[in-house]
Amino acid sequence: MIQVKEFLDTDTSSAETRANQFLAGLKDEQVVNVCYGSIMKSSVNGAGFQRSAILVVYKTGESNPK
Repeated sequence: MIQVKEFLDTDTSSAETRANQFLAGLKDEQVVNVCYGSIMKSSVNGAGFQRSAILVVYKTGESNPK
C-alpha cells in the first residue's frame, strides 16, 4: 500500500530532523518520493524565519485488497 507522511517545522522541532529519522527506518525500495517546500514567516518583532514542509511518499508491506 502507498502511504504519505507529512513533516512540518514547528517552534520546537525541525521537519528535516524528523523526516530523516523516519526515512532511516525505511528500506530504499520503500521510498517512492520526497517533496519539500519552504516559506519565510515573519514574527511579531519583524524578524523572518524559514518554515519547511516535507512529504514522504512510501510503500508499506500491507496490501489493500479490492
